[in-house]
Amino acid sequence: MKAILLALTSHDDLAGIHMTGFHVPEATHAWHVFRTADFAVDLVSVRGGRPPMDGFDGSDPPQREFTRLPELANTRRAAEVDAVGYDAIFYVGGHGTMWDFPDNRDLARLGRDIYEMDGVVAAVCHGSSALVNLTLSNGSYLVEGKEVSAFTNSEEAAIHLTDAVPFLLETALVERGAKHVSAPDFRCQVSVAERLVTGQNPASATRTAEEVVRLLADTP
Repeated sequence: MKAILLALTSHDDLAGIHMTGFHVPEATHAWHVFRTADFAVDLVSVRGGRPPMDGFDGSDPPQREFTRLPELANTRRAAEVDAVGYDAIFYVGGHGTMWDFPDNRDLARLGRDIYEMDGVVAAVCHGSSALVNLTLSNGSYLVEGKEVSAFTNSEEAAIHLTDAVPFLLETALVERGAKHVSAPDFRCQVSVAERLVTGQNPASATRTAEEVVRLLADTP
């Protein structure tokens, strides 16, 4: 059975504007795809415990099911998790990630180790903030020279948060050498570059997860 880590933010404050956290629909849609494919899914967060949530829609049964998972109430800290045994890591978005994903060495370690063990690294929306400082053992950025999709500068402007976030994700990824590929605002866009899978926004979560499943289906 394939095993996947679903990585969640622990940051809950969007620059004093309102509360934030991981984006529940993104996590739920990915989790549902992986469980449907009969993959084992473990949850990890930056600080452990119950991570803060954003975007929850109680009318959606899968979201209700996901948010009631016992393991969501007590996620493991990234520092406590070993990459051995995992075939992929999926960095879930939500604005909270912009504060605690980029400089978290343990999330970066997990991504690096899984990738270098021939696993898949995936991210959706602001979850790609985990890729900004993720370097491989040779010192190169994982995204360097690869096509990547993430929440765009245009989308950030459309929701009036350009000045609230600590940096613009699209710009930061391009500065790391990524080739940013985008669709029109809030439309589905997924990029696959070797074993790196990235989705632009919440509308891309399901397809991002499906591409991970497709890649892992081709491995022993």
